Amino acid sequence: MAFKLTHRGGAALCNRLLRCLGVAITAPALIAASAAVAQAPYPNRPITLIAPYSAGGDADVAARNFAAAAQRLLGQTVVVINKTGASGVIGSSQAIAAPADGYTLLLARTGSQAILPAIMPTTTKYKWDDYTFIGTLELNPYGCTVNAKSPYNTFEDLANALRSKGKTMNFGTAGSLTTNDMGPRQLFKLLKLTEQQTPTQVPYKGSGEASMSLLSGETDFACASLGSFFSLIKAGRLRALVATTAERMPSLPDVPTARELGYGEMEAIVGWSALYGPPKMANDVRDKLAAALKLVATDPAWLAATAQTGSLPFVRSPDETREFAKNQHTLYKTLGELLNLIDSKTLAQ
Repeated sequence: MAFKLTHRGGAALCNRLLRCLGVAITAPALIAASAAVAQAPYPNRPITLIAPYSAGGDADVAARNFAAAAQRLLGQTVVVINKTGASGVIGSSQAIAAPADGYTLLLARTGSQAILPAIMPTTTKYKWDDYTFIGTLELNPYGCTVNAKSPYNTFEDLANALRSKGKTMNFGTAGSLTTNDMGPRQLFKLLKLTEQQTPTQVPYKGSGEASMSLLSGETDFACASLGSFFSLIKAGRLRALVATTAERMPSLPDVPTARELGYGEMEAIVGWSALYGPPKMANDVRDKLAAALKLVATDPAWLAATAQTGSLPFVRSPDETREFAKNQHTLYKTLGELLNLIDSKTLAQ
């Protein structure tokens, strides 16, 4: 069991323990014992990693892959807790409010850390830079997917259906103003769909549930980080129609890129994971975690697990992570302004 003690609390506990053992207590000995408790090097107890989306989705998988590698490197258990709701806002807000001691961290995601602060600053309440930046983890190639039994065999099949069927079609997302939502909005703009041609969004608690909606036939298509669909695509149960990567993915060589299909502007939409801490975290704690991230980037087990989800390793320093997050925030703010979305009230509860 680990204890977090003040100097006075540590002294009291040491006093009681020593008396129970029949050890004579002197003031210098008591001060030394209390100081040893207070100055134990970080980390000396389990770390909580908040994943702000539901189990089975990109955030959850990325968090658990990182946790498995990090606890080997840090020598402490890293416990992943899914704090879902409000498109990632609930878990993200809890991370900001946590003590800045390095024992509560956030698995940051595109939606909760870039899109929402850019488009709904009033509702979100936190800013993109309200965190301690530790490092990025990975990039998630983005694309659109349908059920393998769907009549839409190509992206053009889907685009033609959208033009002809309009609002009678629907698409699943991990909640409003996530990449699952913003990617399609960008796509509908590029396809020049009218309001009557725009399909209906069906928001779920996470991308894992959105994937299941495709399998069950509840939704016609979904656009998200392809890692959410990867195992189901490989199993032949879902069909990927397009990827936003600059080149075709080696793991999905038959899936055309958005640029090949004439929609190069879709390349700006990409999922990512990063490790953030609460505001004002001590530099030495941040640096120890950042150093651990560099080692994670060379860990064979983590690399294999990341590749299995179709994601690409993308470990960067705290300063590089801040710059990356800033650029992502700017991207979605610009897109939100173009689509007249800023401060809309469509955030899923």
